Amino acid sequence: MKQNKYDDPIFFDKYKQMARSVDGLKAAGEWHIFQKLLPSLNNKRVLDLGCGFGWHCQYAVEQGASSVVGIDISEKMLNVAREMTPIEIQYLQMPIEDINFLANSFDVVISSLTFHYIASFSNICAKVYECLAIGGAFVSSVEHPIFTANSNQQWCVDNNDKRLHWPIDNYFDEDIRKTNFLEVEVLKYHRTLTTYINTLIECGFKIISVIEPQPDNELLKTDPLMQDELRRPMMLIISVSK
Repeated sequence: MKQNKYDDPIFFDKYKQMARSVDGLKAAGEWHIFQKLLPSLNNKRVLDLGCGFGWHCQYAVEQGASSVVGIDISEKMLNVAREMTPIEIQYLQMPIEDINFLANSFDVVISSLTFHYIASFSNICAKVYECLAIGGAFVSSVEHPIFTANSNQQWCVDNNDKRLHWPIDNYFDEDIRKTNFLEVEVLKYHRTLTTYINTLIECGFKIISVIEPQPDNELLKTDPLMQDELRRPMMLIISVSK
């Protein structure tokens, strides 16, 4: 199932007002960790799957990448990306499930918060393995399985809206979750931590790092609600090599 909520005008208007849409990578609580897991991008061929507004693509260019390709299903997202980021970046509109690059096409493949929207993680991992050069790096982030397990994806609160705890249910039921994001129903695919790790191993990758990032210290200082993000992991970042 290939979703494209971002080309809906109402949803897109809400999404582009989010902090990470306005301020880019510095507003992404996990970026300080994701950035550290990236290899040197100097003179590297970089592919970004689910590139959105192109923030990671722009970073790759700034770091001296020899070529950068960004893939996204949303025409609206890519229109903004083309306006904001350097002309050296090649943006392609397609579902990331449909990529079909030749072997040894890229040195680094990245993806930020995308794979929980696609039905087959194993298929995309196999395609990334095929197009990645020997020794190449694949760094990706997803919503943490603890976050996706319960389709509600909301804190349990008391009568005063004080956040009590994060509910986890049906963790081992790997299936579609109908969630609410920006007041729109969005389908997400819940997978266990075991599935994410073992799928990468079965596709031939070597695990380098598995990190459950905590928010950046600056965000913790400026946004009081971010303190609650220390109570349960929201994201999972995995770095592997071919």
